[in-house]
This record gives sequence, C-alpha cells and structure tokens, in this order.
Amino acid sequence: MGMFLRALTLLTLSCLVEAKQKDFYTFKVVNSRGRLVSLDKYRGSVSLVVNVASECGYTDEHYKDLQQLQKDFGPFHFNVLAFPCNQFGQQEPGSDKEIDSFVRRVYGVSFPIFSKIAVVGIGANNAYKYLVEASRKEPTWNFWKYLINTDGKVVDAWGPDVSVKEIRPQIAEMVRKLIIKRKEEL
Repeated sequence: MGMFLRALTLLTLSCLVEAKQKDFYTFKVVNSRGRLVSLDKYRGSVSLVVNVASECGYTDEHYKDLQQLQKDFGPFHFNVLAFPCNQFGQQEPGSDKEIDSFVRRVYGVSFPIFSKIAVVGIGANNAYKYLVEASRKEPTWNFWKYLINTDGKVVDAWGPDVSVKEIRPQIAEMVRKLIIKRKEEL
C-alpha cells in the first residue's frame, strides 16, 4: 500500500508540473482556412487574443483599433490573434470563409483570423479554457482581450467595455521592452 501511495503521489506531482508548464503557445488551433496551426509560432512575441464578432456594437471600433495595433507593432514581434465566436447574441453567424472575407474587405485586417470557436462552456476551445483558467476572467460577451507575453503567459484580460486604445500603452511598453531585449541579444 505504501508503494502505491508513493506512485500515486509521484503521478499527481508530475501532472501538476506538466499542467504548470502549459502556456497559451502550447496549443494548436485551426485557422480560418481550415489549416491546423501551432500557436508556438507566436512564441517570443507579444500577443493580444480576442474573441471577435462581425455583427456586434463593438465590431467597428474594435476591428479598426486592433488593425491599427497590428500595423504599428506587428513588425516588432506583436500579433493580434482573432477567434470568431457566435456564443454572445449570435453576432458571428457566418462561415469561417465569410468572416475572413468580411474583415479583410471592410477593415483591411492583416492579423491572423482563426476558425470560429466556443470560448465558454462545455465545448470551449482548449486554448480559451487555458486563458480563462490563467486569468480567472471568463468572456461574458464579444471582444474580450487577453494580453499574452513572449512566454505564453496571460498578463491581463479586459472585457469589451475597455477599449483597445486604453490598453495600447501597456502593449507598447511590452513591445518596447522586447525590442530592447532583442537589441541587447545582438
């Protein structure tokens, strides 16, 4: 019995260590074109992860400001990562192809758009389960924003009532520190 308890304890500890090693960039997701993508490709960059919707009152302002962030900071190891979601007010009813076409045509979006997912509840995507668990903040509407550091850890999260412009200074500071770090490494 003593040997069994030790084995069980070791197994439990190894599971805890493994769970603690997970970060946002360890997940794989499907992009809007149906291809499996490892988020590990964004490791070393700062990311803003957003659950988006095309027919929401927040759509216009958020997409414009998210695209401006991508334009300004994208060349410096920053990415907006957009995950369409139809769970809140059924405001993202289109197919992945329709969503992708709409945001690129109307807002000139150049950041990655992923396949439509659930962000809460039983069917929630595992990457979003991680975001909620790590931040202790669960999306209650469209355009929740999760700021992810270069190691894939959640720095902070905000609901749709906090504008992208309000969090821009925090993103700018993280990107500035990353640029300085990269220059020092040269």
